[in-house]
Amino acid sequence: MGLPALEFSDCCLDSPQFRERLKSHEAELDKTNKFIKELIKDGKSLIAALKNLSSAKRKFADSLNDFKFRCIGDAETDDEICIAKSLQEFAAVLRNLEDERMRMIENASEVLITPLEKFRKEQIGAAKEAKKKYDKETEKYCGVLEKHLNLSSKKKESQLQEADSQVDLVRQHFYEVSLEYVFKVQEVQERKMFEFVEPLLAFLQGLFTFYHHGYELAKDFSDFKTELTISIQNTRNRFEGTRSEVEALMKKMKENPHEHKNISPYTMEGYLYVQEKRHFGTSWVKHYCTYQSDSKRITMVPFDQKSGGKGGEDEAITLKSCTRRKTDSIEKRFCFDVEAVDRPGVITMQALSEEDRRLWMEAMDGREPVYNSNKDNQSEGTAQLDNMGFSIVKKCIHAVETRGINEQGLYRIVGVNSRVQKLLSILMDPKTAETEDDICAEWEIKTITSALKTYLRMLPGPLMMYQFQRSFIKAAKLENQESRISEIHSLVHRLPEKNRHMLHLLMNHLANVAKNHKQNLMTVANLGVVFGPTLMRPQEETVAAIMDIKFQNIVVEILIENHEKVFNTVPDTQQSNSQLLLSRKRSTDSKPPSCSERPLTLFHTVQPNEKQENRNSIINSSLESVISSNMNSFLRSNSTPQCHMNSSDPDLEVIKPSRPNSLPQNPSPTSPLSPSWPMFSAPSSPMPTSSTSSDSSPIRSVAGLRVSFCLSKLLLLLLLLLLYFKLIHFCFPPASNSFNTQLISKNYFRSSPFRKARALYACKAEHDSELSFTAGTVFDNVHPSQEPGWLEGTLNGKTGLIPENYVEFL
Repeated sequence: MGLPALEFSDCCLDSPQFRERLKSHEAELDKTNKFIKELIKDGKSLIAALKNLSSAKRKFADSLNDFKFRCIGDAETDDEICIAKSLQEFAAVLRNLEDERMRMIENASEVLITPLEKFRKEQIGAAKEAKKKYDKETEKYCGVLEKHLNLSSKKKESQLQEADSQVDLVRQHFYEVSLEYVFKVQEVQERKMFEFVEPLLAFLQGLFTFYHHGYELAKDFSDFKTELTISIQNTRNRFEGTRSEVEALMKKMKENPHEHKNISPYTMEGYLYVQEKRHFGTSWVKHYCTYQSDSKRITMVPFDQKSGGKGGEDEAITLKSCTRRKTDSIEKRFCFDVEAVDRPGVITMQALSEEDRRLWMEAMDGREPVYNSNKDNQSEGTAQLDNMGFSIVKKCIHAVETRGINEQGLYRIVGVNSRVQKLLSILMDPKTAETEDDICAEWEIKTITSALKTYLRMLPGPLMMYQFQRSFIKAAKLENQESRISEIHSLVHRLPEKNRHMLHLLMNHLANVAKNHKQNLMTVANLGVVFGPTLMRPQEETVAAIMDIKFQNIVVEILIENHEKVFNTVPDTQQSNSQLLLSRKRSTDSKPPSCSERPLTLFHTVQPNEKQENRNSIINSSLESVISSNMNSFLRSNSTPQCHMNSSDPDLEVIKPSRPNSLPQNPSPTSPLSPSWPMFSAPSSPMPTSSTSSDSSPIRSVAGLRVSFCLSKLLLLLLLLLLYFKLIHFCFPPASNSFNTQLISKNYFRSSPFRKARALYACKAEHDSELSFTAGTVFDNVHPSQEPGWLEGTLNGKTGLIPENYVEFL
């Protein structure tokens, strides 16, 4: 049902029915206003979506246009050409269509959004302003009328006439406003029929134009579509015809792969693993290698099939000889050695199988190996500490100090590997070594420094020797700087003369480099980082070796800073040893030892690398204290009802072991007060063992004089040990056949499981299960723990683990 008409005559009466009809028109205007507002919002969303769709289709068209078909073979058929250009044709159609869409989108904003917003603001907005004015005049007219009716009749006639005229004026104004408002409401209701619908019609016309354009494009594309369909069908038919032939050939290749190999320009090619020397040992890198017998050129390309990428630069060498490696000479299988004309040293390669190695050996005219029976004289490379080696090092040092001492990043910036290898081959050639005294100026400084470092790495062993590695590292770990220098000074003079002379030559040079650190930026610390792994490379690449790199750097720094003292003076062995022991004692007393530094078990296992003279001194110094004192007190303090022997028997007094209840204040490695029996030791202070005490010359001389005496005592000691173990097993039957720390601890505490103990040393806990304490702390409820070498006790209400050799029992 439609809206009722608003009569102008009703404006004067302003009846309730008129007001109801007016409200229905106002509600319709509000509904229209909300609908237009919502329609504008949806129209903007539609336009934005059309823009996104157009952008996506354009991106899709660009992707089609950029892709190019590449067919197998060096020529294409007409059908393949048609298929190859089809993607570009698809892209052109899509772009043309999207151009028309963009024109539609641009027009949509003008023909739809703008007219609707104009109608809503100008027409519906004006009707709302008229309603506000009408409501305001209605309120004013009603107020004046009520006031006028409340006038007293006793007022003067003139006043009453004035009030009547004023009411008439207000009524007339209200009537005029009412007429204008009714007129505007009916005008908007009539205007919306065309001003609202016309923009929608224009928008739909744009859509029809767009779709008509798409129809025209489809008609134009139909000829190419037909041609493309035929080409696709022809290509499919040819594929079905050739697929069976290709499959048959594949089956033949599976059955006889060697009969269908392609003709290769190379005599031999395939994958080989090449051994490469690193700072911490060697590694095997996979290469794709080719060999031409005419030129004897081997090309090696580092390539990883898993990642599908090259692992470095290509390298080409000229073959000199090829020799098979015996299985017992190397841990890897299928190996052979190659020597090159233009590269020093031997290159070890590993084939993929025994047959593969045979083919490579045949292609390279390989020969069987001839090994020297004296394997100790064999070296890993051709670099040696001979006259030529010293000459090479001196030439490199002279070139660096005369031409590049101020070059930034000296020894840190590496040269090109091929140039470095070429320079080394020239320097190591006996013919050129005798004729040329200096390195030519054409060689870059970074190439010369890299050649020097590479030559030092090519030596059969590191310059500072494998057997002294641990001693140098221990020296660098000392707390006192003077002790470090003294210990390293002593170790350097134990190196062979050639090694020491070469090290002296190198350290003098590095000191000169460090003096110019303001120009070359190579401080002593930087040089230590560069030369530490080179001069002290370990035998095996392990995590422990990597962790020791920082101490290798410290050793090199000390050598550079103190090169004059280290190489020009002779160390005092006795003085250095005493200073070393004193420094270690001070370092131990100055800080609380951590749980990782203290001994954890009651057994002392003799290390295989301990010197014979150290063992002799230990036996001589501790034999009497262990047998006559410690054994006697052990059984006396731990006699139980289980043992029925007479403790006063003189034959058993000698072999009664004991566990001392106190520690000596200053134990020394050779003091009779220090229980240093090689098989059983009482708790001792957490002092590290001297790395030089076993190498000192006075101990070595004394041990040599007492060899015969020590042998007799050793025999006596073995007999006493046998009797001792029999006694222990008789008095304290073990739960198993193994005699360990837990067995001794359990029997030791059997008579009194909970005792008090006092700390002899301070300790800082490294785990939540341990207790931290200072020297003199008293523990309650101390009893053996299941952890070997540990006790359980209570301190301040907390129960935790205590190192067994850090306490004495009260």
